[in-house]
Amino acid sequence: MSSIESTLSDLPPRAPLTAFVFSGGGSLGAIEVGMLRELLNRGTHPDFVVGASAGAINAAYFAGMPNRDGVAMLEALWCRIRRQDIMPFSMFALLDIVLRRRPHLVEPAALRRLLEKNLSFARVEQAVLPLHIVATDVLSGNEIVISSGPVVDAVLASAAIPGVFPPVRIDGRDLVDGGVANNTPISVAVALGATRIIVLPAGFACALEAPPTSAIAQATHALTLVIARQLVRDLEHYGRHTEIFVVPPVCPLDISPYDYTQCDRLIDLAAGTTRAWLDDGGLERAFIPGELREHSHATQ
Repeated sequence: MSSIESTLSDLPPRAPLTAFVFSGGGSLGAIEVGMLRELLNRGTHPDFVVGASAGAINAAYFAGMPNRDGVAMLEALWCRIRRQDIMPFSMFALLDIVLRRRPHLVEPAALRRLLEKNLSFARVEQAVLPLHIVATDVLSGNEIVISSGPVVDAVLASAAIPGVFPPVRIDGRDLVDGGVANNTPISVAVALGATRIIVLPAGFACALEAPPTSAIAQATHALTLVIARQLVRDLEHYGRHTEIFVVPPVCPLDISPYDYTQCDRLIDLAAGTTRAWLDDGGLERAFIPGELREHSHATQ
Protein backbone atom coordinates (compact mmCIF):
# COMPACT_ATOMS: atom_id res chain seq x y z
CA MET A 1 0.00 0.00 0.00
CA SER A 2 1.39 3.43 -0.97
CA SER A 3 1.68 6.25 1.57
CA ILE A 4 -1.19 8.09 -0.17
CA GLU A 5 -3.45 5.02 -0.02
CA SER A 6 -2.51 4.52 3.63
CA THR A 7 -3.40 8.14 4.42
CA LEU A 8 -6.74 7.88 2.60
CA SER A 9 -7.64 4.67 4.40
CA ASP A 10 -7.11 6.43 7.73
CA LEU A 11 -9.55 9.21 6.86
CA PRO A 12 -13.10 8.93 8.26
CA PRO A 13 -15.75 8.01 5.68
CA ARG A 14 -17.41 10.96 4.01
CA ALA A 15 -20.92 11.73 5.19
CA PRO A 16 -23.60 11.18 2.55
CA LEU A 17 -24.65 14.25 0.62
CA THR A 18 -28.43 14.38 1.00
CA ALA A 19 -30.78 16.07 -1.46
CA PHE A 20 -34.50 16.69 -1.13
CA VAL A 21 -36.19 16.52 -4.55
CA PHE A 22 -39.60 18.19 -4.90
CA SER A 23 -41.87 17.23 -7.80
CA GLY A 24 -44.60 19.23 -9.49
CA GLY A 25 -48.32 18.64 -9.26
CA GLY A 26 -50.36 21.84 -9.07
CA SER A 27 -52.32 22.15 -5.83
CA LEU A 28 -51.07 18.69 -4.84
CA GLY A 29 -47.80 20.44 -4.07
CA ALA A 30 -49.37 21.01 -0.65
CA ILE A 31 -48.79 17.30 -0.01
CA GLU A 32 -45.04 17.91 0.01
CA VAL A 33 -45.41 20.32 2.93
CA GLY A 34 -46.88 17.58 5.14
CA MET A 35 -44.03 15.29 4.12
CA LEU A 36 -41.45 17.98 4.79
CA ARG A 37 -42.87 18.73 8.24
CA GLU A 38 -42.58 15.11 9.36
CA LEU A 39 -39.10 14.62 7.90
CA LEU A 40 -37.82 17.61 9.87
CA ASN A 41 -39.61 16.43 13.00
CA ARG A 42 -37.57 13.21 12.75
CA GLY A 43 -34.32 15.13 12.35
CA THR A 44 -33.85 14.53 8.62
CA HIS A 45 -32.34 17.54 6.84
CA PRO A 46 -30.96 17.99 3.30
CA ASP A 47 -27.65 19.44 2.15
CA PHE A 48 -29.33 20.94 -0.91
CA VAL A 49 -32.74 20.99 -2.60
CA VAL A 50 -33.97 20.58 -6.17
CA GLY A 51 -37.46 21.43 -7.40
CA ALA A 52 -39.54 21.58 -10.56
CA SER A 53 -42.89 23.21 -11.30
CA ALA A 54 -44.98 23.47 -8.09
CA GLY A 55 -42.09 21.70 -6.38
CA ALA A 56 -39.88 24.67 -7.28
CA ILE A 57 -42.10 26.89 -5.11
CA ASN A 58 -41.69 24.55 -2.13
CA ALA A 59 -37.96 24.08 -2.73
CA ALA A 60 -37.35 27.83 -2.97
CA TYR A 61 -39.37 28.68 0.12
CA PHE A 62 -37.77 25.93 2.19
CA ALA A 63 -34.26 26.81 0.98
CA GLY A 64 -34.76 30.32 2.36
CA MET A 65 -35.81 29.09 5.81
CA PRO A 66 -34.85 25.39 6.14
CA ASN A 67 -36.25 24.74 9.60
CA ARG A 68 -39.53 23.96 11.36
CA ASP A 69 -40.53 27.63 11.52
CA GLY A 70 -40.03 27.90 7.78
CA VAL A 71 -42.14 24.83 7.12
CA ALA A 72 -44.88 26.17 9.41
CA MET A 73 -44.93 29.41 7.42
CA LEU A 74 -44.98 27.48 4.14
CA GLU A 75 -47.92 25.45 5.47
CA ALA A 76 -49.78 28.65 6.37
CA LEU A 77 -49.13 29.98 2.87
CA TRP A 78 -50.55 26.88 1.17
CA CYS A 79 -53.61 26.94 3.42
CA ARG A 80 -54.54 30.46 2.36
CA ILE A 81 -53.74 30.14 -1.36
CA ARG A 82 -56.67 29.99 -3.75
CA ARG A 83 -56.66 29.32 -7.46
CA GLN A 84 -57.16 33.02 -8.23
CA ASP A 85 -53.85 33.71 -6.49
CA ILE A 86 -52.09 31.60 -9.09
CA MET A 87 -54.35 31.20 -12.12
CA PRO A 88 -56.83 34.11 -12.25
CA PHE A 89 -58.63 32.72 -15.31
CA SER A 90 -61.93 34.22 -16.48
CA MET A 91 -64.12 34.49 -19.56
CA PHE A 92 -62.68 37.96 -20.09
CA ALA A 93 -59.23 36.36 -20.33
CA LEU A 94 -60.54 33.90 -22.90
CA LEU A 95 -62.02 36.78 -24.92
CA ASP A 96 -58.69 38.59 -24.70
CA ILE A 97 -56.97 35.51 -26.15
CA VAL A 98 -59.37 35.49 -29.10
CA LEU A 99 -59.23 39.24 -29.78
CA ARG A 100 -55.51 39.75 -29.30
CA ARG A 101 -54.43 36.24 -30.32
CA ARG A 102 -52.57 35.88 -27.05
CA PRO A 103 -50.89 32.45 -26.94
CA HIS A 104 -51.48 31.80 -23.22
CA LEU A 105 -54.49 31.71 -20.91
CA VAL A 106 -53.18 33.40 -17.77
CA GLU A 107 -50.89 36.35 -17.10
CA PRO A 108 -48.29 35.54 -14.41
CA ALA A 109 -48.74 38.82 -12.48
CA ALA A 110 -50.71 37.24 -9.61
CA LEU A 111 -48.22 34.42 -9.10
CA ARG A 112 -45.31 36.88 -9.35
CA ARG A 113 -46.84 39.02 -6.60
CA LEU A 114 -47.35 35.94 -4.43
CA LEU A 115 -43.71 34.90 -4.83
CA GLU A 116 -42.29 38.38 -4.32
CA LYS A 117 -44.30 38.77 -1.13
CA ASN A 118 -43.37 35.41 0.39
CA LEU A 119 -39.85 34.46 -0.70
CA SER A 120 -37.28 35.77 1.76
CA PHE A 121 -34.40 36.26 -0.70
CA ALA A 122 -33.99 37.85 -4.12
CA ARG A 123 -31.48 35.61 -5.89
CA VAL A 124 -31.22 31.83 -6.07
CA GLU A 125 -27.64 31.82 -4.79
CA GLN A 126 -28.69 33.77 -1.68
CA ALA A 127 -30.76 30.92 -0.26
CA VAL A 128 -29.64 29.44 3.05
CA LEU A 129 -29.55 25.99 1.47
CA PRO A 130 -28.12 25.48 -2.03
CA LEU A 131 -31.12 25.68 -4.35
CA HIS A 132 -31.49 24.32 -7.88
CA ILE A 133 -34.60 24.97 -9.95
CA VAL A 134 -35.44 23.02 -13.10
CA ALA A 135 -37.11 24.57 -16.15
CA THR A 136 -37.43 23.59 -19.82
CA ASP A 137 -36.12 25.40 -22.91
CA VAL A 138 -39.28 25.87 -24.95
CA LEU A 139 -37.45 25.61 -28.31
CA SER A 140 -35.17 22.63 -27.73
CA GLY A 141 -37.02 20.87 -24.91
CA ASN A 142 -33.73 20.68 -23.01
CA GLU A 143 -33.68 20.64 -19.23
CA ILE A 144 -32.30 23.87 -17.77
CA VAL A 145 -31.01 23.90 -14.19
CA ILE A 146 -31.06 27.36 -12.62
CA SER A 147 -28.66 27.75 -9.68
CA SER A 148 -28.22 31.53 -9.72
CA GLY A 149 -30.08 34.67 -10.76
CA PRO A 150 -33.43 36.21 -9.74
CA VAL A 151 -35.33 33.59 -7.78
CA VAL A 152 -38.82 34.81 -8.69
CA ASP A 153 -38.06 34.59 -12.42
CA ALA A 154 -36.60 31.11 -11.92
CA VAL A 155 -39.67 29.82 -10.07
CA LEU A 156 -42.05 31.47 -12.55
CA ALA A 157 -40.22 29.75 -15.41
CA SER A 158 -40.28 26.38 -13.67
CA ALA A 159 -44.04 26.69 -13.01
CA ALA A 160 -45.01 28.11 -16.43
CA ILE A 161 -47.35 25.41 -17.76
CA PRO A 162 -47.18 25.72 -21.58
CA GLY A 163 -50.27 27.37 -23.00
CA VAL A 164 -51.46 28.41 -19.54
CA PHE A 165 -48.63 30.80 -18.63
CA PRO A 166 -46.24 32.61 -20.99
CA PRO A 167 -42.60 31.50 -21.18
CA VAL A 168 -40.11 33.37 -18.98
CA ARG A 169 -37.02 34.71 -20.73
CA ILE A 170 -33.81 34.03 -18.79
CA ASP A 171 -30.32 34.46 -20.23
CA GLY A 172 -31.67 34.68 -23.76
CA ARG A 173 -33.77 31.53 -23.54
CA ASP A 174 -37.54 31.18 -23.30
CA LEU A 175 -38.25 28.79 -20.43
CA VAL A 176 -41.40 26.92 -19.42
CA ASP A 177 -42.51 24.34 -16.85
CA GLY A 178 -39.71 22.11 -15.59
CA GLY A 179 -42.16 19.22 -15.63
CA VAL A 180 -41.98 19.09 -19.42
CA ALA A 181 -38.34 17.95 -19.35
CA ASN A 182 -37.92 16.54 -15.85
CA ASN A 183 -40.73 16.93 -13.36
CA THR A 184 -39.11 15.01 -10.50
CA PRO A 185 -35.47 15.91 -11.13
CA ILE A 186 -33.68 12.97 -9.54
CA SER A 187 -31.12 13.06 -12.34
CA VAL A 188 -30.23 16.65 -11.43
CA ALA A 189 -29.62 15.69 -7.79
CA VAL A 190 -27.40 12.80 -8.94
CA ALA A 191 -25.43 15.08 -11.28
CA LEU A 192 -24.93 17.55 -8.43
CA GLY A 193 -23.28 14.84 -6.35
CA ALA A 194 -26.07 13.62 -4.07
CA THR A 195 -25.36 10.19 -2.61
CA ARG A 196 -28.65 10.03 -0.70
CA ILE A 197 -31.85 11.36 -2.26
CA ILE A 198 -35.21 11.78 -0.58
CA VAL A 199 -38.02 12.33 -3.07
CA LEU A 200 -41.15 14.24 -2.08
CA PRO A 201 -43.72 13.39 -4.80
CA ALA A 202 -47.06 15.16 -5.06
CA GLY A 203 -48.63 12.01 -6.52
CA PHE A 204 -51.86 12.10 -8.51
CA ALA A 205 -55.61 12.00 -7.96
CA CYS A 206 -56.08 8.24 -8.22
CA ALA A 207 -59.63 8.10 -6.86
CA LEU A 208 -61.53 10.71 -8.87
CA GLU A 209 -65.02 9.49 -9.73
CA ALA A 210 -65.12 11.48 -12.99
CA PRO A 211 -62.63 13.37 -15.16
CA PRO A 212 -62.09 17.06 -14.30
CA THR A 213 -64.55 19.33 -16.07
CA SER A 214 -62.44 22.29 -17.22
CA ALA A 215 -59.73 22.25 -19.88
CA ILE A 216 -57.01 23.45 -17.50
CA ALA A 217 -58.05 20.95 -14.83
CA GLN A 218 -57.94 18.10 -17.36
CA ALA A 219 -54.50 19.19 -18.58
CA THR A 220 -53.17 19.48 -15.02
CA HIS A 221 -54.53 16.06 -14.05
CA ALA A 222 -53.05 14.47 -17.18
CA LEU A 223 -49.69 16.04 -16.38
CA THR A 224 -49.67 14.52 -12.89
CA LEU A 225 -50.33 11.08 -14.39
CA VAL A 226 -47.38 11.49 -16.76
CA ILE A 227 -45.25 12.69 -13.85
CA ALA A 228 -45.94 9.53 -11.83
CA ARG A 229 -45.06 7.26 -14.77
CA GLN A 230 -41.84 9.18 -15.45
CA LEU A 231 -40.90 9.08 -11.78
CA VAL A 232 -41.25 5.29 -11.61
CA ARG A 233 -38.97 4.91 -14.64
CA ASP A 234 -36.39 7.28 -13.15
CA LEU A 235 -36.46 5.46 -9.83
CA GLU A 236 -35.92 2.13 -11.54
CA HIS A 237 -32.95 3.57 -13.42
CA TYR A 238 -31.17 5.73 -10.84
CA GLY A 239 -32.04 3.52 -7.88
CA ARG A 240 -29.51 0.96 -9.11
CA HIS A 241 -26.65 3.36 -8.43
CA THR A 242 -27.86 5.84 -5.80
CA GLU A 243 -29.61 5.54 -2.45
CA ILE A 244 -33.10 6.91 -3.13
CA PHE A 245 -35.95 7.02 -0.65
CA VAL A 246 -39.43 7.99 -1.84
CA VAL A 247 -42.01 9.29 0.61
CA PRO A 248 -45.30 7.60 -0.38
CA PRO A 249 -47.89 10.02 -1.76
CA VAL A 250 -51.40 10.25 -0.40
CA CYS A 251 -53.57 7.37 -1.63
CA PRO A 252 -56.45 7.06 -2.30
CA LEU A 253 -56.74 10.69 -3.37
CA ASP A 254 -59.86 12.31 -4.81
CA ILE A 255 -58.68 15.94 -5.02
CA SER A 256 -57.90 17.48 -8.40
CA PRO A 257 -54.51 19.23 -8.80
CA TYR A 258 -56.56 22.24 -9.95
CA ASP A 259 -58.47 22.44 -6.64
CA TYR A 260 -56.79 24.80 -4.17
CA THR A 261 -59.57 24.72 -1.56
CA GLN A 262 -58.38 21.61 0.28
CA CYS A 263 -54.66 22.23 0.77
CA ASP A 264 -54.99 22.00 4.56
CA ARG A 265 -56.53 18.54 4.19
CA LEU A 266 -53.77 17.48 1.80
CA ILE A 267 -51.08 18.58 4.23
CA ASP A 268 -52.62 16.66 7.13
CA LEU A 269 -53.16 13.52 5.04
CA ALA A 270 -49.56 13.62 3.82
CA ALA A 271 -48.24 14.16 7.34
CA GLY A 272 -50.08 11.07 8.56
CA THR A 273 -48.87 8.95 5.64
CA THR A 274 -45.29 10.14 6.16
CA ARG A 275 -45.34 9.41 9.91
CA ALA A 276 -46.51 5.86 9.23
CA TRP A 277 -43.82 5.41 6.58
CA LEU A 278 -41.09 6.67 8.92
CA ASP A 279 -42.35 4.49 11.77
CA ASP A 280 -42.14 1.52 9.41
CA GLY A 281 -38.48 2.23 8.60
CA GLY A 282 -39.05 4.13 5.37
CA LEU A 283 -35.60 5.74 5.54
CA GLU A 284 -33.92 2.41 6.14
CA ARG A 285 -34.85 0.63 2.92
CA ALA A 286 -35.33 1.96 -0.59
CA PHE A 287 -38.35 0.88 -2.61
CA ILE A 288 -40.81 2.34 -5.10
CA PRO A 289 -44.18 2.98 -3.42
CA GLY A 290 -47.05 1.16 -5.06
CA GLU A 291 -49.05 4.41 -4.86
CA LEU A 292 -46.94 5.75 -7.76
CA ARG A 293 -47.64 2.81 -10.03
CA GLU A 294 -50.70 2.44 -12.21
CA HIS A 295 -53.69 1.46 -10.09
CA SER A 296 -57.39 2.14 -9.67
CA HIS A 297 -59.86 2.58 -6.85
CA ALA A 298 -62.94 2.23 -9.01
CA THR A 299 -65.64 -0.02 -7.58
CA GLN A 300 -66.34 -3.19 -9.49
